[in-house]
Amino acid sequence: MSLMDLEKLKMTCAGRAMAVLTSGGDAQGMNAAIRAVTRMGIYVGAKVYLIHEGYQGLVDGGDNIKLAHWHSVTDIIQLGGTVIGSARCKAFMTREGRVSAAFNLVKKGITNLCVCGGDGSLTGANIFRNEWSDLLDELVKKGEYTMAKQHYNLNIVGLVGSIDNDFCGTDMTIGADSALHRIMEIIDAIMTTAQSHQRAFVLEVMGRHCGYLALVSALASGADWVFIPEAPPQEGWEDNMCARLKGVRHKSRLLNIIIVAEGAIDINGKPISSNYIKDLVQERLGYDTRVTVLGHVQRGGIPSAFDRMLSSILGVEAVVALLEASPETPACVIGLSGNQAVRLPLVECVEMTKLVQTAMNEKRFDEAIKLRGGSFESNWNIYKSLAFHKPPQSKSNFSFAILNVGAPAAGMNSAVRSAVRSGLSHGHKVYGVNDGFLGLADGAVFEMEWHSVAGWTGQGSSLLGTKRTLPNSHLEKIVETITKFEISALLVIGGFEGYQGVLELYEARTHYDELCIPMVVIPATISNNVPGTFFSVGTDTANQILLQSCDKIKQSASGTKRRVFVVETMGGYCGYLASATGIAVGADAAYIFEDPFNILDLKTNVEHLSEKMKKDVQRGLILSDKLKEKAVLNEKCHENYTTDFIHKLYSSEGKNIFDCRVNVLGHLQQGGAPSPFDRNFGTKLGVKAIEWLSEKLTENYRQGRVFANSPETACVIGLNRKVVSFTPVTELKEITDFEHRMPKVEWWLKLRPMLKMLAKYQTSFNEYVPGEIEHVTQRSISIDSGF
Repeated sequence: MSLMDLEKLKMTCAGRAMAVLTSGGDAQGMNAAIRAVTRMGIYVGAKVYLIHEGYQGLVDGGDNIKLAHWHSVTDIIQLGGTVIGSARCKAFMTREGRVSAAFNLVKKGITNLCVCGGDGSLTGANIFRNEWSDLLDELVKKGEYTMAKQHYNLNIVGLVGSIDNDFCGTDMTIGADSALHRIMEIIDAIMTTAQSHQRAFVLEVMGRHCGYLALVSALASGADWVFIPEAPPQEGWEDNMCARLKGVRHKSRLLNIIIVAEGAIDINGKPISSNYIKDLVQERLGYDTRVTVLGHVQRGGIPSAFDRMLSSILGVEAVVALLEASPETPACVIGLSGNQAVRLPLVECVEMTKLVQTAMNEKRFDEAIKLRGGSFESNWNIYKSLAFHKPPQSKSNFSFAILNVGAPAAGMNSAVRSAVRSGLSHGHKVYGVNDGFLGLADGAVFEMEWHSVAGWTGQGSSLLGTKRTLPNSHLEKIVETITKFEISALLVIGGFEGYQGVLELYEARTHYDELCIPMVVIPATISNNVPGTFFSVGTDTANQILLQSCDKIKQSASGTKRRVFVVETMGGYCGYLASATGIAVGADAAYIFEDPFNILDLKTNVEHLSEKMKKDVQRGLILSDKLKEKAVLNEKCHENYTTDFIHKLYSSEGKNIFDCRVNVLGHLQQGGAPSPFDRNFGTKLGVKAIEWLSEKLTENYRQGRVFANSPETACVIGLNRKVVSFTPVTELKEITDFEHRMPKVEWWLKLRPMLKMLAKYQTSFNEYVPGEIEHVTQRSISIDSGF
């Protein structure tokens, strides 16, 4: 959308009215969506109404439909649930109820409606839209309404709020990631007590008709067995499960974790209960077994960083879609495709979702898994390959070494675990290397087995050990180690140094034939600055840690009015962390190196905050990235305008209006247990990297040895929008800013206008990319989306 288009949209929207409601079960992130819809609507000049208590409030009218202003949605982005309430409404299912709802809307001039809920809520909205003109005619006949031409059409846009992630067409639904966070927190806690008492635990998670939560939490935790509705176990599963539980116990891991979706069934459609599983394990194996039913705790708590960003992006796009809609435009759902908001025909989404349930009802379970999407199918296949060791039919002649390079990042251990187990399943010999390239030079190499990586998915940092050392100054010793251990391929898991190190090894192939082996880099860094991928393993965890810290910082000032916090983030020159966290916490500004600013910009920001404080807003938040910093600041955002400078500037210029505090979060951002996304992202990339290495080893094996010297044999594996790809490091060299250690072009910069708009800054939308119409088919999604 160009700036001219935005101004045209503002002119079109002047005086138009729209409303937002939440319906059905609540989901974390709904409040972030309410905030984004409200503020974007006001920003473009529309009147925005908040409808309380869902469709019930729409039917009842009165004080349930309230005009919103900018500060109506201040400080709600971090809250769970929905501040405007949600209620299931039988009255709206009747014609009489929908007539009342139509009357309550048109008397306020509302002809644009955003509904956040599940498929039932969105289906109801579409029925309402289709009946709209008839409902108004009925009101006219009753004498309750005088027809106005501008009210004759109702525009509907849906946002999917569901922790089950069961709505076809979108990669993720609002609330699903937060629910996974709740589940993983509990599993991590249970595993410590299970290990202490050598117990087995059966955990029941939500998912009456969809096994997404159970499957992804099983993959993220390394659970020993999982039950999901889409893949009922075959006859005799009791014997198979007990054999596996016994087989996976090892002297270093004397516990079992079994995850059950509440809708789990056997092949005959009979429900499988968690208590049945518990009794079975106790009777057959004699293990002390306990059941934990997570229940509604999965719906509760604060929304994750991912859900806050998702809701903000989808909410902004929902307003643009509503205001661009015409009578001929079909009702749409705003979904996520890769990292881009898309507009999906609502009817197609609902029909595809119904097809999944029909396939399950008719016991076409393989088809049901495929209909869930490529990501669901990939999750299922990877889980089965990693959960239990099946000795390969034959041993290969190949061996590969795994090393971590650069700063530690959460999720590195998940990638190592999946790579080790996938490599062993392919029949390869697998070596671990301590301390990166320096350890490879020093011969710190050891063989790894299946049980060597048990329990690694939930561990933060790097259990192999990692160093920033680059290989150029150790090439001869590295070659000696490769020769000594007959290493056929290298898997490097790390940040910019990992990518740069493989590039150096590739360029040294002209001098050392021993380096003519396949090499691949799995990007793992909190900075998200490795070229060749939109996301790096560890970035989501760092974003989550920053979010939690900022929430606490804001809470600390709940009793102190008029305070501004300047928060410095890591990231080097790359401002991704500062920008993403700024969106997720609702920061007033995020200063980064890639978005140049000067003293006049800082002056404008101070004046903007001063004006807010005069209106009794209690606190502000600035993020930076050392400049890089927060107000949010990124630590290297500016050569001269550092965190300290910005703090002093705000303190001086805000005197008598607000005071200012600084928080430098430092290495806190590199710690903690990995998020569900980073565990799964690392796991999937580990498996795909080994598949790629295996192919390259076979292709380049001749005359009794591996000789791989083409550019295509030294790559970075990355997620680019929604496709996992392998890009040669030689190609990436051309698009890399080595001075500042980041790609020359960064996709996420297009999110920054939204950050500024939601903080009420006048900004250009010439870089805003509106969502495209995408029809819903059985799409292949290779990996879960992220931000």
